[in-house]
Amino acid sequence: MTQKTTKMRDLKPWHHEAIQLHKIGMSSRKIGRMLGVGKTSVNDLLSKLDGTFYKWKEPELKNPLTGPRILIYDIETAPIIGQLWSLWQDGIGLNQIQADWFIMSFAAKWYGEDEIFYFDQKDAEAMEDDSYLLNQLWLLLDEADIVVGQNVKRFDTKKVNARFIMSDLPRPSVYRQIDTMLIAKANFGFTSNKLEYMLEKLCPEHPKSKHNEYPGHTLWSECLKGNPDAWAVMKSYNIDDVVGTEVLFKKLAAWDMKLPNFDVYIDAVLDMDKWEAAGFVYSQFGKYQNFRHRDTGAQRRGRTNLLSKEKRQSLLANHVG
Repeated sequence: MTQKTTKMRDLKPWHHEAIQLHKIGMSSRKIGRMLGVGKTSVNDLLSKLDGTFYKWKEPELKNPLTGPRILIYDIETAPIIGQLWSLWQDGIGLNQIQADWFIMSFAAKWYGEDEIFYFDQKDAEAMEDDSYLLNQLWLLLDEADIVVGQNVKRFDTKKVNARFIMSDLPRPSVYRQIDTMLIAKANFGFTSNKLEYMLEKLCPEHPKSKHNEYPGHTLWSECLKGNPDAWAVMKSYNIDDVVGTEVLFKKLAAWDMKLPNFDVYIDAVLDMDKWEAAGFVYSQFGKYQNFRHRDTGAQRRGRTNLLSKEKRQSLLANHVG
């Protein structure tokens, strides 16, 4: 008797998207509506991901203990459109808003890797419906241990979180943030802490795009009109900002004394060959060896208090209050 075998089927492009959307908690009905397939088809797919029907295999994740996953990203948002009574009006009421903001595009890349991710609303049926773009960004942020951006803490993260919660998306896995603008403000007295100025002065080989073809606000207004040439310029502008931010971060990182300790993400015992002794650092009750990285110039201190037990016991503390 011939044994009956189950024929394996390859995953289609929409299958991959449906699986990712399912992972972030989206219902089958909403997935089907977004991808243009029936709810039954989505349920059928999700119920047969055991290897017996579809050729499905979970992607091999990179070992999280070989270093943190650092995501560099930048978003571009649509303006709030409203009715004004004067060019000098300070603000408008909620009932004067005609169209609220949404995320028009985003670019992102993993630190040290070549691939750049870019998504925009150019081909969206309803431009203000940024749900597909948000899902893609959510997946990247959920994988990140650390995110890096220019003014990311005050702008990008808060804007993205607002769109996530308004779209019923859960909070991504917790990540730490590094803001190149805040590093600049804390450690330097530049004439300007804007990305354009710092790239010009510190990384002239990566100047910030000025989108001269559509100067100023014109680029955003033309994109909202559906101008394909303007969208091409927006893509270049968005990606250039991410690449420039990575280069700037490499330049500034060694000066940031609050930078997360990337070494804790490495499981193996550290190779100290690239660290050289560089004097000592002192706290109120301790003396520690200072180290400088031979390649990057970053500085770290040892964790062993070099003062003797007797010396530590003889130190007096300041009054508090």
